[in-house]
Amino acid sequence: MLDDLRHLGSLIRFAAQRGERTQHDAAVQSELLGQKLPLPAGLELQWLGTAGYRIGYQGHSIYIDPYLSRVPLGAVLRRQPSLPDAAVLDRSLAGMNDQVAGVLVGHCHFDHAIDAPEIARRYNAPAYGSKSLVNLMALHGLRHLAKEVEPRKTYEMGPFTVRFIPSLHSKLVLGHGVPNDGELTCEHLDALSPNAYRCGQVWAILIEVAGIRIYHQGSANLIDDEVPTGGVDIFLAGIAGRRFTRDYWSRVLTRLQPRWIVASHFDDFFRPVEAPMGFSMNVNLAAFPEEVGKVSREFRLATLEPMRTVRG
Repeated sequence: MLDDLRHLGSLIRFAAQRGERTQHDAAVQSELLGQKLPLPAGLELQWLGTAGYRIGYQGHSIYIDPYLSRVPLGAVLRRQPSLPDAAVLDRSLAGMNDQVAGVLVGHCHFDHAIDAPEIARRYNAPAYGSKSLVNLMALHGLRHLAKEVEPRKTYEMGPFTVRFIPSLHSKLVLGHGVPNDGELTCEHLDALSPNAYRCGQVWAILIEVAGIRIYHQGSANLIDDEVPTGGVDIFLAGIAGRRFTRDYWSRVLTRLQPRWIVASHFDDFFRPVEAPMGFSMNVNLAAFPEEVGKVSREFRLATLEPMRTVRG
């Protein structure tokens, strides 16, 4: 009950201070954008918004949780079918001539999985993820490109070595439950509403490329004993929902020991990807540096400009 009141109080304070909070978020975002992320020569990193990334190296790319075909809030409320937007993808992927070595999906909520089938189809690339992702790919007639992953197994994708680490989704329903939990079982594309994109198994993703290790976690929860130890170079941290996970930063950072933490999943993912970026409700990017600092001041913090490629 106390946790419920705390979460409700946080929402009420956000609603009352939304303009001021947006200004604070924007100021911290500007500071984090000013941090130069050191990448190995030839490595490319592009934030696609929300928890989505493209990583490129030696003429190959992988996509992680791509979400470019933004779903408006009204479509969620009305439970309208939500599918990849071909025109948006045409514009967003224009000029990308790499060979796509894989499309990686950490879980199957719409804001992580909606574009995976279409990107896989366009580039004839395998899509890796859970049983729910396999079901989603089959709905699009792409079962042959779907690969249900095994925990901790090593997958070679061009110059990338990838392992899928069992993880959890944060309990966004006031700390009690995961929204749209369970497996994706929809049988017809015309019934694939945002709520039909069920979460399914959740994976964090460990990528080794160009001599560095990158760890992607699209939802701020974890299975402690599964989180790799020994250090990573870059932690791509989806920060939405972290407040619903007990001691999140101390638990994950003590094990990962990242050199850099790159914040994502703080943007308003109902806005079109081509519109000016907004901030997601009550994610509170402004508090991110202070929260991490309570664990250690040695971690370097950054974020990326949406859709802009950073090159080593």
